[in-house]
Amino acid sequence: MTASASDLPVLGAALTLDDIEPLLDWLRDDERDVELQDFVDPKRLDGDWQHLVTRYRSVLDGHRGRIGLHGPFFGFDMGTNDPAFQTVVQKRFLQGLEICEALGATQMVVHSPFNAWHHNNFQNAGMLKDQLFEASHANLMPAVKRAEDVGCTLVIENIMDVDPFERVRLVRSFESDAVRVSLDTGHAQLARAMSDAPPVDYHVVAAGNLLHHLHLQDTDGHADRHWLPGDGAIVWRPIFEALAGHADNPRLIIEVTAGRKPGIVDCAKALERNGLAR
Repeated sequence: MTASASDLPVLGAALTLDDIEPLLDWLRDDERDVELQDFVDPKRLDGDWQHLVTRYRSVLDGHRGRIGLHGPFFGFDMGTNDPAFQTVVQKRFLQGLEICEALGATQMVVHSPFNAWHHNNFQNAGMLKDQLFEASHANLMPAVKRAEDVGCTLVIENIMDVDPFERVRLVRSFESDAVRVSLDTGHAQLARAMSDAPPVDYHVVAAGNLLHHLHLQDTDGHADRHWLPGDGAIVWRPIFEALAGHADNPRLIIEVTAGRKPGIVDCAKALERNGLAR
């Protein structure tokens, strides 16, 4: 039996202030979630970001969807164990949460520390995994405590992850409702092509109800394309079927390159015609 449009999951989008105005009607028509991506720039973090927050508050007046933020990530790794670098990493995460609080954002995306080298070496060096978890706790825990206080959730996104269960274990290890799982479909597809990772829908099943956020983007498996869903090699129906069976209302954020953002509405309509999302 085909689900009616009103039963389909609602799509949102990752945008900057430069892209958002043409999509405002679409964002408002179904209380769609939005993820703001202007604040990943280190120069902006150390500059007058308050002015940008004020502009966003004006532009988003009347928007009733959930607001999220892509947190800082340029130039650092959550898994660094160098105390000098850890000071900077902690500062950047806390700056991101300060912006979340100013915007009323209730979710912040941060990048996973795992990569293929870890995956291939964990079983031969158990201490390596312990060290990576310990370093990730040292770097993220101040932000976790702040997130708990301000009502924000940190979602850890796969970047070069191979085994989705490792990220789930890391999330569980914080023992906090303020830390959950994010899935980037394009990154998962790229890991499948490059590192024999499992199919994208398997990542959904692995995370289950810990999955609170997805970046929906397509790729051919050669590079991190950030194409619109349907333009690459990803098979989308199994992903949405897995979401219906395992996850509980995660934010479904279309995240594509700037030149493809004008196609977001048509992409959503195509997914709706296929009975997947709206």
